Amino acid sequence: MMGKMPVKYDENQIQVLEGLEAVRKRPGMYIGSTGARGLHHLVYEAVDNAVDEALAGFCHNIEVKILEGNAICVTDDGRGIPVGKHPKLGIPAVTVVFTVLHAGGKFGGESYKVAGGLHGVGASVVNALSQWLKVEVCDGDSVYEQSFERGKSVSDLQIIGKGEHTYTKVTFMPDDEIFEELEFDSELLLKRFREQAFLNAGLKIVFSDERGPGPQSTETLCYEGGIVSFVEYLHAKRAVDCLNENIVYFSCVKDEKSVEVALQYNTSYNELVLSFANNIHTAEGGMHEAGFKNALTRVFNDYARKFGVLKENDKPFVGEDVREGLTAIISVKLMDAQFEGQTKTKLGNTEVRKIVDLMIYEKMSEFFEENPSQAGLIIEKAVNASRAREAAKKARELTRRKGVLESLSLPGKLVDCSDRNNEYTEIYIVEGDSAGGSAKSGRDRTFQAILPLWGKMLNVEKSRLDKVYGNEKLLPVVTALGCGLGSDVDVTKIRYGKVIIMADADVDGSHIRTLLLTFFFRYMKPVIESGHVYIAQPPLFRVSRGKEIKYAFSDAQRDEHIRELAGDGGAKVEVQRYKGLGEMDASQLWETTMDPQTRTILRVHVEDAEKADEVFTVLMGDKVEPRRLFIEKNAMYVANLDV
Repeated sequence: MMGKMPVKYDENQIQVLEGLEAVRKRPGMYIGSTGARGLHHLVYEAVDNAVDEALAGFCHNIEVKILEGNAICVTDDGRGIPVGKHPKLGIPAVTVVFTVLHAGGKFGGESYKVAGGLHGVGASVVNALSQWLKVEVCDGDSVYEQSFERGKSVSDLQIIGKGEHTYTKVTFMPDDEIFEELEFDSELLLKRFREQAFLNAGLKIVFSDERGPGPQSTETLCYEGGIVSFVEYLHAKRAVDCLNENIVYFSCVKDEKSVEVALQYNTSYNELVLSFANNIHTAEGGMHEAGFKNALTRVFNDYARKFGVLKENDKPFVGEDVREGLTAIISVKLMDAQFEGQTKTKLGNTEVRKIVDLMIYEKMSEFFEENPSQAGLIIEKAVNASRAREAAKKARELTRRKGVLESLSLPGKLVDCSDRNNEYTEIYIVEGDSAGGSAKSGRDRTFQAILPLWGKMLNVEKSRLDKVYGNEKLLPVVTALGCGLGSDVDVTKIRYGKVIIMADADVDGSHIRTLLLTFFFRYMKPVIESGHVYIAQPPLFRVSRGKEIKYAFSDAQRDEHIRELAGDGGAKVEVQRYKGLGEMDASQLWETTMDPQTRTILRVHVEDAEKADEVFTVLMGDKVEPRRLFIEKNAMYVANLDV
């Protein structure tokens, strides 16, 4: 955490840029959406303001509560929002902060040297999109309070008591006129707060969910180890074995920019590099991540050449070789952070790249020199990764020469559709012979293609890319989609707009689904990221009375249909439990699972690389016990899988 700034924080530090009226008209511009993502973003905005106080060195404790009824309360022990009259507007500065867009201490003022950049809009946006909001501030002498409804003040700022310690407390209820749903996901919020606690060593965040029924749950998040603790946590969650015994940590401060990096290698084949700028997760990377990756590759090549691991005629390592099995956290804190990219999660400050590059090259080189045994293990892993990459390249070239990956040689089992417009076409990847037969007969052959799969496919979590080429279960999927594999994926060439995984609703079906999703996640990730992958939802029950038939997708829906069909007279209702897709005839499969007018399909999202990586590593990795615990904990949610 950065040290305290000597500048006075009062009403003169609150700058005003523009009015608030647009927020309620176009909420998506400010919080992304009016769905669940936008709802949770409100909480992030409120908490990020408190974290920015911690970044400035004034806040050490943050308390976040979900209250009964889904209201949120955020309290921090920072300086307290200024209560004096604003020099230009003539109203209390705290009122300005909550009622004027772009009013805050982060726009050109000296109060915050480091902040998330956009968070100055946070307080006013939260207020504008809340049914009601109450702010309570203590300046170390008096306690002040003001209330708002849908962005407008309904009471003046007033003194309600005395207090010795400065703090800010904001309580708000999201507006049901704005949001499609008001139910907060405590796991999602907890993940975000844990992240913030890791990134700010020593900051304590206490999160509690007071919604009933049942006992109140409270989590205290405080990590003196900072991002070193973050790497430890990720490896424990993913249940992987570490390669180098100690987590490597580097830090430096230059030109009012601080850089921290923590990293450790594990025995898996996957990399997990998470980068942050001013506590904001830069999902699209940016200059700090580019500097890190560039320097790491140089260090490996220089060390390997120096000690003869790479001979004169050997090809150098590339980035993916040296990052296989790497878990790394990169955290930079700087003034005037410039965020760009499609979702404003890419750091654009070019000067940061050089700072990170120089630090990593110098300090990682020192680590290798001082720890030759650990360096040897890590370099050996890169050598093996490099060999596997070359093997994969040869296998790819061989399959190309044979024409296997070209659209002219589609897999023999594929039953294609007649339409070629991938805006409308769909491919069902179907497990099993009988289900494939029903799907072929029941489909609309104009836009629906069927690719049946038999038997158990390769678990790519335990295999490198070179093993995928030539695999008789996976290669038909690659050739049918026609958009390449690994680093060659070009989503614009995909032959079908929707790739729908259709498997039985049992343990074997779940396994097939997970194997396929793992394959897409590891080797065709852009296909998921661009929204092409779906999971079919076949019904579990057929409930009928005479000619009247209803399908149920859960036990509760089955019971509801039974009550509806039985009527007051309690007529006999027949219930059929589908053990697999093959038990449905073609017309039933069409009506329940394939007809766009009546079916339910779930789009697979990769909202969060860390969570998705953890899920796939635990489910498909070597360790049995973490997998058993995960399945026991999440079995009830399997019908609503959202990766």
